[in-house]
Amino acid sequence: MGEPAYLVLEDGSIHEGVSFGAGVEGLGEVVFNTGMTGYQEVLTDPSYAGQLVTLTYPLVGNYGINPQDFESSRIQVAGLIVRENCDLPSHGRSDRTLHEFLASQGIPGIAEIDTRAVTRRLRSKGVMLGVITSGEPDAALRRIQDSPAYGDKDYVATVTSPEEYDWDGGDEDLQDAKHRILVTDCGLKYNILRQLRRRGCRVTVVPAATPAEELLAMKPSGVLFSPGPGDPKLLDYVVDNTRQVLGRVPVMGICLGHQIIARALGAETFKLKFGHRGGNHPVKDLSDGRVYITAQNHGYAVSPEKLPSGLEVSHINLNDQTVEGFRHKDLPLFTIQYHSEASPGPRDSEYLFDQFIEMVEDFHG
Repeated sequence: MGEPAYLVLEDGSIHEGVSFGAGVEGLGEVVFNTGMTGYQEVLTDPSYAGQLVTLTYPLVGNYGINPQDFESSRIQVAGLIVRENCDLPSHGRSDRTLHEFLASQGIPGIAEIDTRAVTRRLRSKGVMLGVITSGEPDAALRRIQDSPAYGDKDYVATVTSPEEYDWDGGDEDLQDAKHRILVTDCGLKYNILRQLRRRGCRVTVVPAATPAEELLAMKPSGVLFSPGPGDPKLLDYVVDNTRQVLGRVPVMGICLGHQIIARALGAETFKLKFGHRGGNHPVKDLSDGRVYITAQNHGYAVSPEKLPSGLEVSHINLNDQTVEGFRHKDLPLFTIQYHSEASPGPRDSEYLFDQFIEMVEDFHG
């Protein structure tokens, strides 16, 4: 049994539990994820930077942590909230427990929380700041009140790569690749890079703030704008560079990349009440009516109102009718709000990487 701990929310509610992971205090925006598996990928997804993640599935940690399922080089969440933490995992690839993983990187967790009650509160009132603490709840609430809102901080700057690098995915034969794809690192997941390498591309990752002239000077076959954390309204330095790239090379945007491209074209974005996070979100492709079950992780969306000329909605979310994708009538670009790379979640949408490569090949003849 861990030490007594509390999850204190911005609305003043206090949820008692027990601590695991690192014995430190964690502050962040409290969100919930409805996936049944994939906690290691969630923990290492940079789009969760600055957030305390509540996992709605009741048992977490039962298959441990393994060396293969990382989506970045470290844990990105500010803390983890679960109903039951399994400290005796059973899986052939596991090399440590969830508790050991969190503790090794200084990230707090809290268990024995009524995650249904927390989730219902967030669905009712919207996401809010919270603190995981073993100290006095009143002190934690004062810390929340003295902290800036989640949407006031540029989290992309905290997760982007400091320098350019090539991703080989264990395959050193990069020079013979037919296409060179640049991936802007706004908080990318490794599986995006894996998907592109599997399709024979040379993949180069560049920092989020790389100027447009530098991107174009690298003579890419195409550019993929990656997912990432936070409010796209704080990313004008990325949006301005994006605007200069559009139309000059084929472009694909995923999640935050979708929002950045939309803003570069003149669309607006807004914050969702509680966001979409998990591996079971239905999305309809408006071109053929087919419905896909998708992996999602975002708290902001693109407004369908007053769309700029040439941009048309290609996908919608069947739960709340929000925009899940765009295509452009004239420019070589398309975007999706959900995660075609999955990890975790269904792999139904991996075909979109094939469509991106087809667009690249058509553009270059």
